[in-house]
Amino acid sequence: MRGRDAADAAAPTTLSVASVTSGPPRRERADAARNRRRILDAAGELFAAHGVENVSMDAVAAASGVGKGTLFRRFGDRAGLAAALLDERESVLQEAILRGPAPLGPGEGGDEPEPADRAEAFVRAYLDYAFENLELVRASETASPGARYRIGAYRFWRHHLTLLMTAGGHPPQTAELLAEALLAPLGADQLTAQQAEGREPAAIADAVAWQARRITRA
Repeated sequence: MRGRDAADAAAPTTLSVASVTSGPPRRERADAARNRRRILDAAGELFAAHGVENVSMDAVAAASGVGKGTLFRRFGDRAGLAAALLDERESVLQEAILRGPAPLGPGEGGDEPEPADRAEAFVRAYLDYAFENLELVRASETASPGARYRIGAYRFWRHHLTLLMTAGGHPPQTAELLAEALLAPLGADQLTAQQAEGREPAAIADAVAWQARRITRA
């Protein structure tokens, strides 16, 4: 799907994963694909059972039956494994944004949903995903300084919200800044800190959804 200019307010939903990430994935050899699947399955089970910080790369290699050299070359470290696991889970949300029912997606036929409705739906859907995978998201976002902002999925979320802000009537030069402002409270570190303060996910979602509706409309 070809993406349109962010200033095209008439079609705020038209974007593609490839247009805001590093491009389409390279074709894998069959044996490489099998190894990748074994590694990710083993890592997912170990992370779920013991927590990301308590699982070593050696343990993942042993559980997957793949050599440590292959594991490190393919994923680098635990943050790389976390990011790879999240890629698969994020794709479900991305597909819903691109082609799913309204208000999260564009819907089928009829009028486009309001930009503010779509922004709120995104916030709520993203938080469902983030809280379900919070430790993995945090590991991928804090692997190094600024890691969160280099992740392809982050660029996808930002581009989606920028289009919605533009469709809501904001000038193009400020739409991306407003998208960044809405994404700030969705960071995994921020969500972890809020949970530590005793705030419930539903209350956090309600607060950020209110913010989304307010700032989407110019």
